[in-house]
Amino acid sequence: MPKIDEYELEVLTAFEKGQLRSVATKSELAKFRAAARATAIKDRRVNIRLSSGDLNDIQVKALEEGVPYQTLIASVLHKYVTGRLSEPRTTKQPHSIEAKQRPTRRSSGSRA
Repeated sequence: MPKIDEYELEVLTAFEKGQLRSVATKSELAKFRAAARATAIKDRRVNIRLSSGDLNDIQVKALEEGVPYQTLIASVLHKYVTGRLSEPRTTKQPHSIEAKQRPTRRSSGSRA
């Protein structure tokens, strides 16, 4: 078992003695259960192509957050599709040279 600090030991002791009480309402608990079920269900697998620079940046960010990079990607996608992810007003420049933008392809069939 990893070492725990004084506060964590205090909380653990109180829990083991049955001194802690839930303050959540039944509706809040139901909402939390539903969210946990929806988050925990990972029944589909997706393969995507990323630039090496983007993947490296994702792995660095995941390391900073203390989570596996696949979990970070899934979390960001989940926040995006549920409308909880917003873009910052100023965009941060990519860390790597490889992440520079490529020229866009023309969508029409004619060449100028």
